[in-house]
Amino acid sequence: MNSKTILILVFLFGMIIVPQTTYAQVDFNKRPDDDLGNVEDEFQEHFFEALKQKGIENYDRAVEALQKCLNLDSKKPVIYFELGKNYNKLKNFGAAEDNLKKAISMQPDNVWFLDELYDVYFQQDDIKNALKTIKQLVKYHPDYKEDLAALYVREEKYKLALDLLDELDAEFGLSESRDAMRNDIYSITGNADDRIENLEQRIANNPSNEDNHLKLIYRYSQTGDQKNAYKAAQNLLKVKPDSKFVHLALYKFYLQDNKIQDAISSVKTVLTSPEINADAKAKVLKDFVAFVASNPEYETDLIDITSLIDGNKDAQTHSDLGQYYLKAGDKAKALSNFKEALKQSPNDFKLIKDVLLLQLDIKDYNAVIVDSERALELYPAQPILYLVNAVANNNLGEPKKAINHLEMGLDYLIDNPSMEADFYSELSIAYKALNNISKSEAFAKKAKALKL
Repeated sequence: MNSKTILILVFLFGMIIVPQTTYAQVDFNKRPDDDLGNVEDEFQEHFFEALKQKGIENYDRAVEALQKCLNLDSKKPVIYFELGKNYNKLKNFGAAEDNLKKAISMQPDNVWFLDELYDVYFQQDDIKNALKTIKQLVKYHPDYKEDLAALYVREEKYKLALDLLDELDAEFGLSESRDAMRNDIYSITGNADDRIENLEQRIANNPSNEDNHLKLIYRYSQTGDQKNAYKAAQNLLKVKPDSKFVHLALYKFYLQDNKIQDAISSVKTVLTSPEINADAKAKVLKDFVAFVASNPEYETDLIDITSLIDGNKDAQTHSDLGQYYLKAGDKAKALSNFKEALKQSPNDFKLIKDVLLLQLDIKDYNAVIVDSERALELYPAQPILYLVNAVANNNLGEPKKAINHLEMGLDYLIDNPSMEADFYSELSIAYKALNNISKSEAFAKKAKALKL
């Protein structure tokens, strides 16, 4: 119902500002000078009362006022129209339909009347009558063709819907809403060939439209046709050599073809292009990090690439780099990237855990205590935070503090035998440091039993 609001506003504007129209046929500016004038004055009073009540959403009262108008003059179609609208708002669809049909019988070509009746049917999901009504509307306003196409989709008449969309595209040019509907149809029918054929035709008609090229690359990739996706990407590069977005696809194809230097060039283009959003850049970098993890001889290129965006790396990028360096055995670089990620996402529990475990691994116990205490303020029910704090305190010769955190952490531990064993092991170490050998041995036995 694209035109509905505009059409109704125009109608009401004309009705109120030009009250001599054929709808009301009453001169509200004329001073009543006889009995007929009194009737017209009374009609005016009730009619505008109805408009006022509808405006403040008192639809029942609006109906009452309109019924009074009807008693004074039953030959004005606008009364039935207004009654139909108010009944529609009240969800009294039967009365709405009856009154709107009465108005239409008096003025069959009135688009506002037809549009309101269409809305009545649409709200009831009465597609058969909605289709019948909108086909009448299409005669007067081509914009309704898009609504008609949507109804054809509801009726699973996909060919008719696509034909209408093609007709609208030819007449008015492409639009996002029609493209979305077209893609919905292709997705419902599973007809990837039609979708691709449509894009190829668009490219033939307008080779310089980058968006259609990119969509074609994506659609080929989605169907697993990497050969044609690669060909489509190369075609775009020929048509538009300065395209940045094409490299979002090209770097993958280059990696698959073992054209590593071309891939690196494409990755650099993506990461340094301001028009490409951060999420897309992060995905490309993540893919390249994964590639280098399996091909460490290109680590220098990775360092070179990441240096291009040193000041613009997001948390995910730092996290991905941290995981890469961790697998590569460079714990210092891994920790540095995890910390940078944590600065940008200070409440990310996974990052907090990654940092703490890595700090434990490199024996930076003071940092573990400070960071775990800060993390416990955010996540007081996470047992791992109590455990790492206790491990750090045990290693710093603070067994009482370790015991305190371990006992608190055990209260939050549920169905995790492996971590429970770690808690008991640390309690054993702490009590041994306090020379309480019996408790130390008891906790050691509990840990051993859980590990069996």
